[in-house]
Amino acid sequence: MPFFSSALSGHGRLLARGCSLALLLSLTACGGGRGFNGPLQCAPYARERTGLDLHGDAATWWRQSAGRYARSSTPRPGEVLVFRATSRMPSGHVSVVRRQISSHTILVDHANWEPGRIDVGVPVTDISPAHDWTRVRVWWAPIHAMGRRIYPTYGFISGYNAGRAS
Repeated sequence: MPFFSSALSGHGRLLARGCSLALLLSLTACGGGRGFNGPLQCAPYARERTGLDLHGDAATWWRQSAGRYARSSTPRPGEVLVFRATSRMPSGHVSVVRRQISSHTILVDHANWEPGRIDVGVPVTDISPAHDWTRVRVWWAPIHAMGRRIYPTYGFISGYNAGRAS
């Protein structure tokens, strides 16, 4: 009997890990549709805040913005920071720059970084070797500190059209 219960508990642990991974992936969805947390998603939130006419998964915004909107590696208030799709965030993520604190830290507003919430004034730190905002860390409120994970980003999209890029 001890062998059976240990095999069952091992299977139960594996099942629990699989369910946890599926839940995590659904919580990080940032497309334009209804995710695990209903209609509150990062892309529609950023679109509403900035007026950018971009749709679909957040990670596709960078490609969609080519030739339509100014893009840069320098943050400015009102611009959108576009996170690349990763295994942890298959739809990517977008955040709206609130203000720049230093050359390597900005505050952003975003939806669904913490599932089902809008967070305002969240610190994001540039840790990329070239200081071009291609690798960042994001504040994680549940631990009251910068998150340990490094997230790849494309850069910033401005509400100005590409012809007026500065």
